[in-house]
Amino acid sequence: MTTGMSQYLFKIILNNKVFLVQTDTTVGFLSQNSQSLAEIKERPPHKPFVQVTSTFKTLKTMVRVPLFHKNTVRRGKKQTFVYSNNKAIRVVKDKDHARFIKPFGWFYSTSANEKALSYNKEFAEASSDIIIENIKGLFEGESSSIYKLGKIKMRRLR
Repeated sequence: MTTGMSQYLFKIILNNKVFLVQTDTTVGFLSQNSQSLAEIKERPPHKPFVQVTSTFKTLKTMVRVPLFHKNTVRRGKKQTFVYSNNKAIRVVKDKDHARFIKPFGWFYSTSANEKALSYNKEFAEASSDIIIENIKGLFEGESSSIYKLGKIKMRRLR
């Protein structure tokens, strides 16, 4: 089997898995399968999740950034932006987290806690398929701020 083919199969196998990782903001679940995350978080399947990506090139394939806000989006740290198609996307600047995301392109992301509760290590580890922990460990931090972008106006949601 060629290297390219084995990498392709590896990505397919991991696409439906739920990862427990230290994100750029807090401990989170990442997956490319939103239904798995919805089941874990006990939320309606139609309610959207924040998506994270590590590159602006990937962001440009997902949404159209309003011209007026391009610099704001490029410079935003730990900020999630909701675009006109109602997708909420954050471009990750943290090197470790971006390095994890890059081979996959993007993930759905949510905090690793039970509905309306704070982080519980036992719940998070039991709910995830794969645990990725670096030397810093897993810790609960502050969530990202969320902004809704219009053509010119920007409104803070969180």
